[in-house]
Amino acid sequence: MAEFDYDLFVIGGGSGGVRAGRVAASLGKKVAVAEESRFGGTCVIRGCVPKKLMVYASHYPKYLEDASGYGWSVGETSFDWSRFVAAKDKEIARLEGIYQKGLENNGAEMFHERASVTGPNTVRLEASGREVSAEKILVAVGGRPNPMTRIAGHEHCIVSDDVFDLAEFPRSMVILGAGYIALEFACIFAQLGTQVSVVLRGTEILRGFDGDVRAHLHGEMTKKGIAFHTENNIGKVELLESGKRKVTLTGGEVLEADQVLLAAGRIPNTGSLGLREAGVELKWDGEIVVDEYSRTNVESIYAVGDVTDRVNLTPVAIHEAMCFIDTVYRDNPTMPDHALVPTAVFSQPEIGTVGLGEEEAAERFPNLNVYKATFRPMKYILPGRDEKMLMKIIEDADSGKVIGVHIVGPDSGEMAQLLGVAMKMGARKEDFDRTMAVHPTAAEELVTMYSPSYRVVDGVRQD
Repeated sequence: MAEFDYDLFVIGGGSGGVRAGRVAASLGKKVAVAEESRFGGTCVIRGCVPKKLMVYASHYPKYLEDASGYGWSVGETSFDWSRFVAAKDKEIARLEGIYQKGLENNGAEMFHERASVTGPNTVRLEASGREVSAEKILVAVGGRPNPMTRIAGHEHCIVSDDVFDLAEFPRSMVILGAGYIALEFACIFAQLGTQVSVVLRGTEILRGFDGDVRAHLHGEMTKKGIAFHTENNIGKVELLESGKRKVTLTGGEVLEADQVLLAAGRIPNTGSLGLREAGVELKWDGEIVVDEYSRTNVESIYAVGDVTDRVNLTPVAIHEAMCFIDTVYRDNPTMPDHALVPTAVFSQPEIGTVGLGEEEAAERFPNLNVYKATFRPMKYILPGRDEKMLMKIIEDADSGKVIGVHIVGPDSGEMAQLLGVAMKMGARKEDFDRTMAVHPTAAEELVTMYSPSYRVVDGVRQD
């Protein structure tokens, strides 16, 4: 039997890689984890966590504005960007320490340097030049923002990684992209007082989401003063003497802004990782091809998380890591379950969604019942805030099973988490109907929509 330096070598110290490394080490395996940047990866260091802290910060202007509707008198207020960044950095450092402590406490070895694959069972540590061997290699390096190098003047722009550490708060911003990352930042900065323009190639935001959700959020964001430049792209960005960016759109319009954020997609972080040379199959854009057990075509090499471009969400990467542990170290082959993954978009208003949108459902099921309600949440009535909430349930009319639920409004992400449990258990529409409402809440609308708003038969809406 071959002797290896490690039972498992993990490349990437993000959520998926750290979970796999920590649990494997707790099972008595000799484990090493290499991370070239900071432990915690995209989610903890430059993604979900700092972004959610920014979302919370951006809620306060609304709270302060609405307070008078409830009898409060609020004096002069101001937002200190540098103070927020310092507080955010302190929390991120604390979380990074927890990630490292978890590995350390379970006996895993950490390398704070880049690692690359040199063979089916060998890894090179780039800074030290040392080569080590491992029985199994797990690649969990995630993705990175697409730098959009084809855009003239892209070097004058920022990507999502840069947003959290801007030296100065931008008073104006142009954002390229219409996915959840672009829209979340558009809402955050608009709520904090930035003049925001969003440039998108298509006519509607959030490709792949339910059509009503897309249109509803688009309308609500427009109400907040966010300008959308549809069927457009950025042709050129120039840095002016004033420090502002001059942005020329492909449609001919010219915009000026303090910052230009390129948020039109992410790419797998596999460049210079040595995978092709080691015989690992990659797709054209660099994503690692894996089977249903997260194994590559090289038997000893596995990959989990965004680098495989399956469902690019942190909880999914962690789930895939645990399935890897079950398969490789617990003699319990387990395939990751990517069905009915609850998703939240922390736009303003927020989106929570589970299952199929109406358009995709109509392609898969011949008979649908669609239940839909649009209303103003109770919390906005006294302040007079003109912001509507959307709730939508899609039922397979033949089986009665709920196959999609979509919410746009306050606390939608929290609701989506619990809906995910119900739908994973196979909830039917009649289960929703016989569930007692919690009153007064916005969520009660989910269990009081008894009659379909309309039907869809063979892809055609029946009003």
